[in-house]
Amino acid sequence: MKVNVPPIKSQGIKTKLVPWIGSIIPPNFEDQWVEPFMGTGVIAFNLAPKHALLCDTNPHLINFYQAIADGEITPEITRQFLNKEGGKLLEKGELHYYELRERFNKDHQPLDFLFLNRAGFNGMIRFNRKGGFNIPFCRKPQRFAKAYVTKIVNQVSHVSHLLESKSFVFKCQSFKETINQSNSDSIIYCDPPYIGRHADYYNGWDESHENELNKELSLTKSKFILSTWHHNDYRENEYIASLWNKYNILTREHFYHVGGSEKNRNPMIEAIVTNYDVSNHLYKEEKKPEQLSIFEAQAKYKEPNKKIWSSPT
Repeated sequence: MKVNVPPIKSQGIKTKLVPWIGSIIPPNFEDQWVEPFMGTGVIAFNLAPKHALLCDTNPHLINFYQAIADGEITPEITRQFLNKEGGKLLEKGELHYYELRERFNKDHQPLDFLFLNRAGFNGMIRFNRKGGFNIPFCRKPQRFAKAYVTKIVNQVSHVSHLLESKSFVFKCQSFKETINQSNSDSIIYCDPPYIGRHADYYNGWDESHENELNKELSLTKSKFILSTWHHNDYRENEYIASLWNKYNILTREHFYHVGGSEKNRNPMIEAIVTNYDVSNHLYKEEKKPEQLSIFEAQAKYKEPNKKIWSSPT
């Protein structure tokens, strides 16, 4: 399938995993799609049906996509903005990046957020304890060349057209609130920060959050899909065994290209956890014409657990 890349980048973006995740969505699903951790929106913008509730605790992500939905950000406005600010970046270098970062931390304008996201170091999104965006400059003054601007504009255009034809609701709220707003016909897709993987999250993420998420998902009457990590060459995700092992688990190898440190950009085994039987919806890898990227090893797939989760009485 053709995967449309969203205009916002982040660590852990699931662009290359969209077909895999899509393969386990029940056929003809047309009910509410719910995401407590919307992030970049790449999953919903490629897989969600007509109705979706997309949430995050990061208000800047929500404000950006809400501005597109409201028509405040259009492809042409995006082009004009990036050409203007990109020209200043080319003229003034990193000084302009830090001036714009200061402006964003004061005014929180969605287009400034887009600029920082695409001109910051390695596509990272990170905030300090006071809520200030603190990613350094990527040190590429020529960042917003014509072709790159057009690429981003096309990404905004795709989201804009999508939101015109579908009923997507954006909310800045906790994952608990979002899960509780689902119904028995919903599918909840959760992509929380990967615990123990040095991932930055707007409000932080630790063992208490992982336990709380497990509790909420165990109580829901909705179907859920959870993305997390299973293991890498050095260690295993201990929470797979302690929290998630009673559910169905699928795995495959994946490589993340973004991150603050080279040592964190290694292949790892990605996991999908579900509370419904997915044995009839296994993903068949599309054949590549010749070779894979030098950065990503060929995916290896394991059979899902054969047990079928049953709803608690």
